[in-house]
Amino acid sequence: MTATFLAPDGELRCTWAGSVAEFLSYHDTEWGFPVVDDRRLFEKVCLEGFQSGLSWRTILAKRDNFRAAFAGFDFEKVASFNEGDVERLLQDAGIIRHRGKIEAAINNAGRAIDLVEREGSLAAYFWRWEDPEPDRVPEWRATSAASVAMSRDLKKRGWRFVGPTTAYAFMQAMGLVNDHETGCVVREQVATARSGFTPPA
Repeated sequence: MTATFLAPDGELRCTWAGSVAEFLSYHDTEWGFPVVDDRRLFEKVCLEGFQSGLSWRTILAKRDNFRAAFAGFDFEKVASFNEGDVERLLQDAGIIRHRGKIEAAINNAGRAIDLVEREGSLAAYFWRWEDPEPDRVPEWRATSAASVAMSRDLKKRGWRFVGPTTAYAFMQAMGLVNDHETGCVVREQVATARSGFTPPA
């Protein structure tokens, strides 16, 4: 399978972006661009956890429902969810009704608060795991040394559903690594965005 395809606008994109219609906008405007907003970072950690064993297409289609169900991924609010909220979410057909993943998201909200207290922000913590060669030639891989280390550290801090593969998908999406294919028109856009970006300390 080729790494890129010719999109309707005549420009090359990563092949996966053309697999279903809704992926193209996500690929062009979100995936790989650096993110420092704590709420967006927390949202992505949660959604990657919900994706475990499923497809990103399923999660992306339900993203607005997840945002409504989880208070816009305001982790201070989510951390206050109780068993009644778990039962409510288990009845919500608009999200993935998996008790373990729902409870993990609530647990992780509490751990996010802890992390902000210790590190200053989620962004300051997550960007410590940035790929040392963020614009290297991409290669197919499901994990990296950094994602394995980040996963291990998060688990030590009590986070759940944050395995190395989940951590790497998070890193790709939030810009900690530029995995747009060589030749993809968005790869250079991401590289430009990164060149003017200073990771939070």
